[in-house]
Amino acid sequence: MSNEPAPPRFSSVFDRAFLTGLEDVTQLILVRHGEQLLPPPGVPAGETVDPPLSERGREQARLVGEHFSTQHIDEVYASPLRRAYDTGEQIARHHRLTPIVVDDLREVELFRDIPRDKSAVATLGEHLLAGIRERMLVERSWDVYPYSESSHEFRRRAVNAIESIIAANPGRRVAIACHGGVINAYVGHVIGSRYDMFFRPAHTSVHIVAAAEGRRALHSLNDVSHLVTPAGSFLSH
Repeated sequence: MSNEPAPPRFSSVFDRAFLTGLEDVTQLILVRHGEQLLPPPGVPAGETVDPPLSERGREQARLVGEHFSTQHIDEVYASPLRRAYDTGEQIARHHRLTPIVVDDLREVELFRDIPRDKSAVATLGEHLLAGIRERMLVERSWDVYPYSESSHEFRRRAVNAIESIIAANPGRRVAIACHGGVINAYVGHVIGSRYDMFFRPAHTSVHIVAAAEGRRALHSLNDVSHLVTPAGSFLSH
């Protein structure tokens, strides 16, 4: 058996294209928040924006925090909304970090221009809401929703927010606790999807994007392995 050292590994075109096996690559760990405590139908719009984690959501957040407890993480960022911040906190605490809040990581603002003391159904009516939902099934664009943040506006702020995190963390490994819409916006930007929602991230699902040399590469999508435990599955959407 030879004791000669292995020859040096040279980066291939695919290493460079997909940012594998290279030095000084920033790794983004995008984590959707845990399950939120949903308000009942007909609640005024102002009371539906920032719900807390549900009991299952708190357990999901604990599990994703444990999942990353033995892995190196340099920084944790989070949306200001409670369900995302509290999820990010469960990751950060294992690394003696405090989540850095980035306001533009908040979820797409549906029905934001409806008076806060009125519900969407009271403003639009049941039939119009049903029609909007049918359009979303096919078009998967936030622009089908009236009184809401536009698709272009949302994608611009979400992508810019994450790109600013990349710029601040060259060659580092950072976790970002945010929302399904934000994850779709950024990953969709990376892979060139025309849909605002091209897939459905599970609660506390993990998605990894690499960034270096002006390139971005998707390394994994919708990992939920940490949610399957000896006590049962905590998977939800």
